[in-house]
Amino acid sequence: MDGLTPRTVAEIVVRMVLTFGAVFTAIAYLTFMERKVSAWMQDRIGPNRVGPWGLLQPLADGLKHLMKEDVTPVGAQRAVFILAPIAALVPALVSFAVIPFGGSEINLRALGLPWDFTLAPYIADLGIGLLFVLGLASLEVYGVVLAGWSSGNHYSMVGGIRSSAQMVSYELAMGLAVVSVVMAEGSLRLQDIATQQAGVWLGVVPRWNLFLHPVAFIVLLVAVFAETRRAPFDLPEAEPELVGGYHTEYSSMKFLMFYMAEYAAMITNAGLVVTLFLGGWQVPWIVLPQPWMALAQVAAFAAKTAVLLFLFLWVRWTLPRFRYDQLMDLGWKRLFPVALANLLVVGALVAAGVF
Repeated sequence: MDGLTPRTVAEIVVRMVLTFGAVFTAIAYLTFMERKVSAWMQDRIGPNRVGPWGLLQPLADGLKHLMKEDVTPVGAQRAVFILAPIAALVPALVSFAVIPFGGSEINLRALGLPWDFTLAPYIADLGIGLLFVLGLASLEVYGVVLAGWSSGNHYSMVGGIRSSAQMVSYELAMGLAVVSVVMAEGSLRLQDIATQQAGVWLGVVPRWNLFLHPVAFIVLLVAVFAETRRAPFDLPEAEPELVGGYHTEYSSMKFLMFYMAEYAAMITNAGLVVTLFLGGWQVPWIVLPQPWMALAQVAAFAAKTAVLLFLFLWVRWTLPRFRYDQLMDLGWKRLFPVALANLLVVGALVAAGVF
C-alpha cells in the first residue's frame, strides 16, 4: 500500500466511476440496439416512442422491471434464489476492470478542464490480467446453475445443466485459442499484448494478431458466442423447449440482473477479443499530439468493440438455434481439435523462432 496517497485513491475512484458508468450505459443501449437491429433486419421500425428517436426506451424498460412484482416461488431455495442473479452479474462486470481501453494516461487539465487529474485507461493493471478475465468468466456459470437449481422448476434446472455443460465444452477451445496468443506474445498482461500489436506491415496492414493467428481468432469468437449464451448457442434458455430456461421463475430486478449480466458479458468478451486480436487501442496510420492521441486510442477501442457487439446482434437475428447435439458436436468434435492443432502449430513456430 506504499504510495497510496489520497490523490491516487481519488483518481482510482474517478476512473472506476467513469468506466463502470460507461459500461452500464452501454448495457442499457445494447438492449435498445438489440431491438433496433432486429427491426431493421425484419423491415420494422422498432422502439421509437419514448424520447427522441426512442432513445429513452432503455430507461423506460428499466423502470418497468423495477416496478414489477418480485415473486419468489414457494418451492424455491430462497437464499440461493436471491444470490444467483448477483453471482451471474458481478463476474461479468468486474472482468472489465483489467481490460485496457487506451495506451496513454489522460490529464484532464491538458484537455482544458479545471481538474488536475490524470486518468489511466483501465481500472487495474494486473500482470496476470488475462487469467483474471478467464477465471471470472468461468465463475459466471455458477449464477446460472444455481438459478436453475434453486427455482424448484424442472425447466429451469434443465437450463442450468445445459449451461454448465455448454461452458465446459467451449471453455477448453477458448483457453487453447488464448494460449496460442500468450505463447507468441510471451505475456499474460493485456497491456503488453495490445502494445505488441503496434505498427503496420508493408506500410498498410496493421500488425494485429488477427492476421498472425486467424484460426485462433475464429475459435475464440465462436467460443465467446457460446460462453455468453447468445444465439445460436442460447440452449440454456430455448423458449420453445424450456419456457425461459434458468430464469423462468425470475421477475422484477432479479430478472433484470440476468439480462444485464448477458450484455455485460458481451461487452467484456468483445473487449477481450479486441485486445487480443484487433490491436486493442492501436490506431494505425494516425499520429496526433497528446492528449488527443490518447482520446483517439479510447475512441478506436470503443469503435472496434462496437463492431463486435453489432456482430453479436447480427448473428442472433440471422442464424437459427442449434440442436443440443449439434452444439456439443461443434464444441468437442470440431472446435476443440482445431484449437488444439492450431496450438501445436503455434508452439512449433515459437520454438523455431518465427514468433
